[in-house]
Amino acid sequence: MSTKLKLYLGRKVIESLTKATSLTTIDLLPLICVGNTAVTNTFELHLPLTLLEDQLGVPNVNGILKIQPDDIIKSIVTKKDRANRKISFEIEKTIFIQDVLENCTQPDINLKPKTLVIDFSSPNIAKPFHMGHLRSTIIGNFIGNLNSFLHHKVTKLNYLGDWGTQFGFIKVGVDELKPSKEDIKRNPLKVLYDSYVHANKLAEKDPKVAERARQEFNRLEKGSPEDANHWKEYMQYSKQELEATYKRLGVVFDEYNFESTYNAKKIQPVLDLCNEKHVTHKESDGKLVVDVDNGKKIPLVKSDGSTLYLTRDVAAAIDRFNKYDFDKMLYIVDSSQSDHFTALKAVLRKMNFPWSDRLFHVKFGRIRGMSTRKGTAVFLKDILDECRDLMIKKQIESPNTRVPIDNSNVSDILGVSCVIINDLKQRRQKDYDFTWDKVLQVQGDTGIRLQYTHCRLYSLEKNSGAFNPKKIAPQLILEPEATILIRELARFQEILYRSNEQLEACLLVTYLFHLCNHINRAFKVLQVKSADPEVASQRLLLFSTARRVLGEGMKILGLQPLNEM
Repeated sequence: MSTKLKLYLGRKVIESLTKATSLTTIDLLPLICVGNTAVTNTFELHLPLTLLEDQLGVPNVNGILKIQPDDIIKSIVTKKDRANRKISFEIEKTIFIQDVLENCTQPDINLKPKTLVIDFSSPNIAKPFHMGHLRSTIIGNFIGNLNSFLHHKVTKLNYLGDWGTQFGFIKVGVDELKPSKEDIKRNPLKVLYDSYVHANKLAEKDPKVAERARQEFNRLEKGSPEDANHWKEYMQYSKQELEATYKRLGVVFDEYNFESTYNAKKIQPVLDLCNEKHVTHKESDGKLVVDVDNGKKIPLVKSDGSTLYLTRDVAAAIDRFNKYDFDKMLYIVDSSQSDHFTALKAVLRKMNFPWSDRLFHVKFGRIRGMSTRKGTAVFLKDILDECRDLMIKKQIESPNTRVPIDNSNVSDILGVSCVIINDLKQRRQKDYDFTWDKVLQVQGDTGIRLQYTHCRLYSLEKNSGAFNPKKIAPQLILEPEATILIRELARFQEILYRSNEQLEACLLVTYLFHLCNHINRAFKVLQVKSADPEVASQRLLLFSTARRVLGEGMKILGLQPLNEM
């Protein structure tokens, strides 16, 4: 459904008001929803009655109910279900159908676009890509895709953890194991991880190794040119390997930031600013701390002079605001980090940055039990490889496979679709258990089901022999299955707005599964191949519109829609 029809209804409502109000037609747009009605061949738009009475007053609402029917609005009544009271506007069916088929795949006009920075994924170099990072990647990508689709200005940012004392351990491990430059270039994440593990094992036997690691990091942070050059080289190789893996997930970042960017030299101006504003003071042990509300002390610099993760986040936030002037910056990080982001905002508030309230921690629950079937330490690449291999096995066993089994790209896309949908169909803050059998099941509400429905619709367009009509004829698609499907297609935009308001992908996932149900019911009744050519072309238009909505929804979730599988 288009903004145009909603704007028409909104204007009629505002014009009917008997008393002045600050509410505008634009304010009404997100409140207008497609109504569910027991009468299959009618179409309704609803406004929440209680909310309007609260905002406009009862006299104004009575004025809305007196709007006269016209060529578009057939009738206006109040309705009540178990949860809500509504004003229901019945829309002339041919106008509604035409509007949906012409406009439902396009986002509404965005009259107030926002600038968003979304910080997500953010794995630590040289450590396994744990499942918190995977959830962050999947959820952050969805939020970025959704806001881009809604015409907001979005920057997807990956803040790679490549700094801190643990990287002193990596340096020690590299020095001890002496991997060649080619080894590091070929498989950087694994080589650096092995170096980290090796150094930690040495430290268990010899406490001096831990002190050596601290000294190595201190030297690196203070700007040793030789160490810094080696480190930049390692990070560049690591970034390239991560980009290849992200590509399989359909994730492309607009920018990569490295935690090491905010080293002691870059952080010093921030510490100087804190000092100028009398925000920090030095403790007796040499720590530099900020006193915030409730007498809590937040350290920014350790007693040995090295900075903390929080200090680097403060510097990064200031840097990003200066660069992007964002309306919102979202950090997609698991719930366990709540205290960290509370501290970050508290420090920025103490520094008198008014934009500190534009920072939001988007929390999510944990995945329990996710590993490869061998149970080994997991890099994301291992998980995706296993998904692809198990999917190839299922394709070999299936009699419905349409593509050559040696097309591992299709198997890879199917496996990734399963992992993404298994995650996004959960409530964001819910913990859940990961099992391979559940993720890769062919039946039920899975990524495979969405891909299969998209392929089936594509096959119909390709093989039905019908052609999309030059002109829409709504009177030829009034069967109950057709009108129910049209009503469901009309809800696409409001589902997107609700998903964005709550930052809950599961609302969109559930909608797409319901859409698949309606498509499959329509398939059984609305024949295309055997129908009269004029009727067939209108039905094909309905199904091709459904495929485009399904495809757009899948892409917003991070899936790559397949045409054959």
